[in-house]
Amino acid sequence: MGISRWLLLLLPFSVNAQVNRYFVHFKDKANSVYSASAPLQFLSQKSIDRRGKENFSLSAEDFPVNATYVNQVKATGASVFYSSRWLNGVLIQTTVSIASVVANLPFVISVELVAPGTKLNARTQTKQKLEKTSQLSSALYPQQLLMIGVDQMQQQGYQGEGIDVAVLDGGFTGVNTMTAFQKIYTDSRLKEAFNFVKNTTDVYSDNSHGEEVLSVIAGTILGSYMGGAGKANFYLYETEDVTSEYRVEEYNWLFAAERADSIGVEVISSSLGYSTFDDPSMNYTLADLNGHTSVISRAAHAAAVRGILVVNAAGNWYDSTWPNILFPADAAGILACASVDGNGLWSNFSLVGPTADGRIKPDVAAMGSGTSVINSSGVLIGQYGTSFSTPLIASLVIGLRQALPNASAKEICSRIINSASLAETPNNQLGYGIPNFLKAMTFTSFDDAFQVYPNPTSQEIKIVFKNPDNSRFNFSLYDANGKMILEWSDTLSWQNNPYAIDLSQVAAGVYFAKISQPTFTRTVRVVRIN
Repeated sequence: MGISRWLLLLLPFSVNAQVNRYFVHFKDKANSVYSASAPLQFLSQKSIDRRGKENFSLSAEDFPVNATYVNQVKATGASVFYSSRWLNGVLIQTTVSIASVVANLPFVISVELVAPGTKLNARTQTKQKLEKTSQLSSALYPQQLLMIGVDQMQQQGYQGEGIDVAVLDGGFTGVNTMTAFQKIYTDSRLKEAFNFVKNTTDVYSDNSHGEEVLSVIAGTILGSYMGGAGKANFYLYETEDVTSEYRVEEYNWLFAAERADSIGVEVISSSLGYSTFDDPSMNYTLADLNGHTSVISRAAHAAAVRGILVVNAAGNWYDSTWPNILFPADAAGILACASVDGNGLWSNFSLVGPTADGRIKPDVAAMGSGTSVINSSGVLIGQYGTSFSTPLIASLVIGLRQALPNASAKEICSRIINSASLAETPNNQLGYGIPNFLKAMTFTSFDDAFQVYPNPTSQEIKIVFKNPDNSRFNFSLYDANGKMILEWSDTLSWQNNPYAIDLSQVAAGVYFAKISQPTFTRTVRVVRIN
């Protein structure tokens, strides 16, 4: 993808005067002033702690780029905007002739054209967005939360308090003025807003897509609508240029993800995806859908291995010339989101897998057909697209992050995937299926059919079943002489799993509990203490 040095030199003067955007790839980070032993020089304590949960070791990839290299690039006359630690380079805006000079610097591997023209693009053409839109009664609103158990999550007191969430999108029109988002500002939970497309803090002028996405997580209309995890802290990053489609948007996503990482953000919600561009030479192929070729997929994976829970849309327009998931949904370690309707059935616009290397994708699904959102006029409407199933899954992830503060991101993803509705029979339409808060909370990787805890106990025991879906179970408690002390029978579901049995009226001693479901019978020793 690098610009050929000899080609640059052969271009006529009129072309050489054209100002474009380029990514400059550096060869190394030689003579870095940074060290893994002093990470607070370039990362926050939150970021360092998050890496610790993943057992992720700092390396030179985390170090900032070489400042001397950056200064030499600036000395050519090029304007330098953002740098990337993970891909080791900088975004510049300059003429073709100066880009040729930069390409010949001894520490530069390549100079990649990522978008024509200046950063402040004057084009007015608006490209087709990821979502489809239709008016819809708000009566369907609760279903999108009920389907994945976010209502239960909220009832248990998990609405994202203390969790740092970055939303990457194409604009957040109205968020700063709408009543629906007022609490974010009055509670000082809007931590940062930045427009990587235009290098400004204004994310409120270009497009309302991000506002509608954010409403699914954090919007509120008193008495009629509440987002899934609206008490979290938010970082709003505009990375998508809605007037065009070029590789620079992947790099914008990379810069935003690195910013989120350095601050200590724990969850990224991204309703964006790419495959083809306005310049066909930038297009990807299906063979590239392997999780490590596209810039944005490499960025998403880099964020995930550092402990950020990355939730990204699978993409729409299944009937198009690109029916497969978009980049970065192919990245390993992230949750790529498909769409289902209110009955839990696959939405016929939701893009499918597998990846080029044969992995199941997408990963999970939520309601993206008729999702109730708040538009920029403050009105509830229905939206269609994986853009809107994504913030629902992100809300679930935020709640689990809050409920399981000591869990690694890998564990949370594993709980979600392995307890989802199609965990035993995943497919490339819905991945591992529709997740659920209670299922993910109570899921364990134990080999037996159940576990009993606490044991010994002074009040009650809880039985957590591996597969409790709508099956009957019987519980009998016997003393040391074989006399039955207690008998119980009930229907299991994820809503009453773990199942609590009161032993407060049973005398202290050693007992044997016989527990059975249709497929098994087990006996375990239970100790009741005072």
